[in-house]
Amino acid sequence: MSERPSYETAREELVAVVHQLEAGGTTLEESLALWEKGEQLARVCQEWLDGARERLDASLAEDED
Repeated sequence: MSERPSYETAREELVAVVHQLEAGGTTLEESLALWEKGEQLARVCQEWLDGARERLDASLAEDED
């Protein structure tokens, strides 16, 4: 992934990868590639969520001041 997708796009792609893996019928090599793609997408989603949490925390800290 060269550009960082939006949270929604990454999540949709991750769901599709999970469905493909659950459906089976792929070779070991294909399954490994899907797993790696899923790991990357999960990382992107987590980065978005972490960023959102930081923004919320910063906003709450400003409100306390």
